[in-house]
Amino acid sequence: MNVGVVGNPRYAGLATILPGLAARAAGLGLTLFSEPALEPYWPAHLPPIGSIPLDALVTLGGDGTLLRGARLLKGRAVPVMGINLGRVGFLTAAPKEEAGEALERLAAGNYLTERRQTLQVAITGTRGDTSALPAALNDVTIHKGGVARLIRLNVQVDGLEVANYSADGLIIATPTGSTAYSLSAGGPIIVPGVEALVITPICAHTLGVRPLVIPASARIDVQPIRPWAEDLLVSVDGQQATMLGPDDRVQLRRGDAPVLLVRFQADYFARMRASLRWGDLFEREAPQ
Repeated sequence: MNVGVVGNPRYAGLATILPGLAARAAGLGLTLFSEPALEPYWPAHLPPIGSIPLDALVTLGGDGTLLRGARLLKGRAVPVMGINLGRVGFLTAAPKEEAGEALERLAAGNYLTERRQTLQVAITGTRGDTSALPAALNDVTIHKGGVARLIRLNVQVDGLEVANYSADGLIIATPTGSTAYSLSAGGPIIVPGVEALVITPICAHTLGVRPLVIPASARIDVQPIRPWAEDLLVSVDGQQATMLGPDDRVQLRRGDAPVLLVRFQADYFARMRASLRWGDLFEREAPQ
């Protein structure tokens, strides 16, 4: 079984986890492949990711590391198992203390997979030229580069005009991304499995604009409105940004290939309570 490993060296303890992971993998008959950034932390050289097709991918870090790892797969149906080295890690499958056990369960096939919908985005210029961006697992955000200032955007769904949005930016999120930036901006949580997208304004400049949930099959077009259309960026999962010209159009639709997240329990609401601290304050344990 060929397993890729992606990690964030900024997390404390990563260097101490990798040797143990390599030893455990050898005992399980797994062949590990590493991204170049992790090379100094392994006890021996590992072949690079991309040199051979993978059967699974392990990410070591937080949700951001998992998002980056999912993009590296470029739509291939490879299960992604996140090991949380940070605080929230809502998308990950296990904490760092259970990394060895999680690897054993992965090798034995003792896990579930959740099919998470993605979001495809392309930018079309005035001459009709179109450039595709990497698929987003969380969200696509249109916002100002540099200083946060008002922008105006026209939004259409399936060719029908929704409204002009005056805001600091606009988030188009998948159900997976509904618990990320969109939630911070006042958007709803959409439970995975619900076929939907949510359009969430960032600091809307009118009370008449609220998050909007639409079918996942819908096609969304976003057009900047002059003169509020300078220095705009389109960000994918908050990690990759592309300049948006004043006369460009952003086109969004459901991605062709889902991301497969490894899960050891199917209780989404238990993860919500544990990771997002969801629920009544009286249900939380009193401090010792």
